[in-house]
Amino acid sequence: MKSQIISLTTGSRETVHDITGECQSFAGSVGGDGLLHVFVPHATAGVAIIELGAGSDDDLLAALGDLLPADDRWRHAHGSRGHGRSHVMPALIPPYATVPVLGGRLALGTWQSIAIVDLNVDNRERQVRLSFLSD
Repeated sequence: MKSQIISLTTGSRETVHDITGECQSFAGSVGGDGLLHVFVPHATAGVAIIELGAGSDDDLLAALGDLLPADDRWRHAHGSRGHGRSHVMPALIPPYATVPVLGGRLALGTWQSIAIVDLNVDNRERQVRLSFLSD
């Protein structure tokens, strides 16, 4: 198994942050066939495979806002208003995804991208572990 950590800044607002390029660069540097496992080791972020740039990312954030409102209902209540929802989100958008790699290329569908979903405006710095598994 080959593994690498990438760092990113998600900013001061809810975001869907595209990491497809970084994932492809890593998979290409290892080459061959296998599986790319993407894992974000944070209790308040997730990994989504989704179409980006055509409004789906904004739709995802809107849907999460409807499902997990940023209000005072959350028992986990430190940090910014509604922070507890960020700890619930990874149950809906897990902190990992696995993508097939063929010949060093991600085997994603035409409109699929790999993104970090982050509702936690209190933690702007994130790490993502990329692991390439092959035989």
